[in-house]
Amino acid sequence: MTRVRMVWLALFTAVAVVVAYQTVHSATERSQFIASADVPTVAPGEDVLAGVAVLPLRMRAGDYRRAAFGESWTDDNDAPGGHNGCDTRNDILDRDLVEKTYISISRCPTAVATGVLHDPYTSLTIPFTRGNQTGAAVQIEHIVPLAYAWDQGARFWTDALRVRFANDPANLVAVQGQANQDKGDKEPAVWMPPNAAFHCQYAIQFIAVMRGYGLSLDAPSAPALQRAAGTCPYG
Repeated sequence: MTRVRMVWLALFTAVAVVVAYQTVHSATERSQFIASADVPTVAPGEDVLAGVAVLPLRMRAGDYRRAAFGESWTDDNDAPGGHNGCDTRNDILDRDLVEKTYISISRCPTAVATGVLHDPYTSLTIPFTRGNQTGAAVQIEHIVPLAYAWDQGARFWTDALRVRFANDPANLVAVQGQANQDKGDKEPAVWMPPNAAFHCQYAIQFIAVMRGYGLSLDAPSAPALQRAAGTCPYG
């Protein structure tokens, strides 16, 4: 490892340790979900990345475990109707789908049985039917991927904070299953939604989550997010 890389690694670790002690549970410190009908606006000359630490590279930790963010969805979330017996996945499906029908399963009395997704990532209209295979057409996507958050500081968080992050509606959106798979854990410098009309909202939500949770951004992704935010209308 070169001396320069060691210096940046030490800096990254210092930033991440600070992150671990930040108070991020307050709703005022976390982004609120932006409804698809409400396109964000930015002021001319606004620095959308103000307050977000930027490090030269994405420092891959190598020890990411999905289980570190909780084994499954919980009912402890702030989605509309949360704490209702339905887990986060069911709450987000209910929030993001239209033309819905419902069934009662386990402790969730209002699980979406069928519905329609107007997918923001691809602009496709996708029918949803609950089932092991058919349900995969619509998946719940973390706007800031869990593995990316892990690399950028979340590995220093408490287990409870990681579970909260994984179930935060501000970081979740229902999308086409294939688009979710194509994205994986890629950062904005590598992947943006195929639907360019959604780049503004994607960037604003990505930045809001990073800022709200005190996560650092890899430098190559900064201009990608700024370009995307540049497509937002002026407020």
